[in-house]
Amino acid sequence: MDVTAPNDESFSIEVILSEGGKTAPCCPHGPTLLFEKVRKGGEKGRKFYACSACRDRKDCNFFQWEDEKVSEARLLAREAENQSKRPPFTQQEYCNQFRKFASLPVEEKKFCQDCQILLLPGEHEAHVSHRSMAVSAAQLRRPSVLLRPLDNKKSNAQYLFTDRSAHFLLDTLVALGYRKVLCVGTPRLQELIKLRNLEQKHEPMKSLLLDIDFRYAQFYSQDEFCLYNMFNHHFFDGEASSAVLQAFLTECDGQKVVMVVDPPFGGLVKPLANSFSLISQTWRKLQSSDCSNADMPMIWIFPYFFESRILECLPSFTMLDYQVDYDNHPLYKHGKTGRKQSPVRLFTNISARDVVLPKEEGYRFCSVCQRFVFSLNKHCAKCNVCPSKDGREWKHCSTCEKCVKPSWKHCQSCGCCALPDHPCGHGQEKEGCFNCGSLEHKRKACPLKDTHRISSHRSNAKSGGKNVSHHPLLKSKAKRKSGAARRAKKMAALSK
Repeated sequence: MDVTAPNDESFSIEVILSEGGKTAPCCPHGPTLLFEKVRKGGEKGRKFYACSACRDRKDCNFFQWEDEKVSEARLLAREAENQSKRPPFTQQEYCNQFRKFASLPVEEKKFCQDCQILLLPGEHEAHVSHRSMAVSAAQLRRPSVLLRPLDNKKSNAQYLFTDRSAHFLLDTLVALGYRKVLCVGTPRLQELIKLRNLEQKHEPMKSLLLDIDFRYAQFYSQDEFCLYNMFNHHFFDGEASSAVLQAFLTECDGQKVVMVVDPPFGGLVKPLANSFSLISQTWRKLQSSDCSNADMPMIWIFPYFFESRILECLPSFTMLDYQVDYDNHPLYKHGKTGRKQSPVRLFTNISARDVVLPKEEGYRFCSVCQRFVFSLNKHCAKCNVCPSKDGREWKHCSTCEKCVKPSWKHCQSCGCCALPDHPCGHGQEKEGCFNCGSLEHKRKACPLKDTHRISSHRSNAKSGGKNVSHHPLLKSKAKRKSGAARRAKKMAALSK
């Protein structure tokens, strides 16, 4: 997405993942990320640190110029604020409390809905004016149902898999022979695995949940949950949590490990990919020598319009056609209040041929592509692929020499296919390099571009206006409003 300044000069915000080994300052969400404003033509602005997890200063107001000298008093105040926002108990203390809670008589097991905590008998009086409820053993096994989902779209929005999608994921992992599942931001999958183990009809599976929501620490032991920020690969309990992860990633007795990640959709793709790659590197070091060049098996769940960004970071990945649904998302689910097709897909480095998509839900196997696709995703003999990304049947444009969405038509003025009511003549503006202005290449191929920095400008335009890399710290209120209007317009175009 473009952010237009009053003089009509556009800029993008880049995230810089490596800057000579410098230690980033910390906010309540762990180490911050380094950003830089880049204007069209390659002019670079002043670098600054900001929160890795929140895209709105209302949620985390940390801001520091990279070259700024911070006083000792300010450092002490910052550390005090960070400590004040830490969870009230350690993971060990939560575990001790849960053991006491589980041993209570049924009538004494209470959950405070206002504070979102399990209450021991001595704590009931302090919460007498709050809404509380009795908790059954079944509810304790499904904390994602008991807890109120966080709903801030710019920081910690929690969208939970429907049972249909969760069961498909688990059944697929079982069929592929995985017995240990690293659940990164997927609490409902963790619950389903533990429920499956209780049935005692199958070979037991192990799971470890990494999540930034400390409320889940109330329900799991130290080897089942780690407080973790996936945007900066930060474990809040330090070495203790790192040791738990390493023990889990060690494959013994033939127990294969797979990672399933479901990040917030507004998250920065580059830092996420970096964190997942670091986990993969840890896994690789713990395996036998024949795995020294392999990548950890992974499934990344994200909207299809982020495909180019994800594949740029993780070239070995493939996008599958399976549509993931969420119980509490207004659009990303089937039904009257959602879309006809959810835009959320699976990105994976597991062989696409081996991931069997359910025939009863409308998927079929393409013998040419050697993968399962949605029934409306017809194979194009000219492109030699099943081209559809959004669940509809696409059509081939002979002039563009590629398949496009069924609602698009070829525009002679723009020289490409677009929606019939598109602003004609704007196609040329998307061409060329944002960095140096040349029409001979795009920014990612620019010889003047610092290879450690990734621009979000073009990828956001291709992703349908989803603001994945712009940090709002440098926007005025008016610009944020105009940006929101542009994003809404582009998102509406996705469904056409």
